[in-house]
Amino acid sequence: MEQLTPQEEQLMLYIWQVGKGFVKDYREMYSEPKPPYTTIATIIKKLEAKGYVASKLYGNTYEYRPKIKQDRYKSEYVDNAVSTFFQNSYKEMVSFFAQEEKLTENDLNEIIRMIKQSNN
Repeated sequence: MEQLTPQEEQLMLYIWQVGKGFVKDYREMYSEPKPPYTTIATIIKKLEAKGYVASKLYGNTYEYRPKIKQDRYKSEYVDNAVSTFFQNSYKEMVSFFAQEEKLTENDLNEIIRMIKQSNN
């Protein structure tokens, strides 16, 4: 799966949120000042070329839908980050966030609870 640019990722988040839609639907999701319609159309064409979205022609306009589920993208994105920055160790990643004080002891206890729950 090809990595997305920040602009592509932002638009994909909107596409996952809206589901099927037209460029104008996704443009509405942006805060002011909204990017030009043509900019969004260009980005969505790049997403289509990368295999993230599919399109269907209606008259002279295209309806888009996600081809890749958000969970799949998250999983591959996190796997790549863990591989690149944490020697392929999720334990190292969690340790890093704890040391950086991004995770509290309560957060870690909640994670442990979730792990135990999913193992039952």
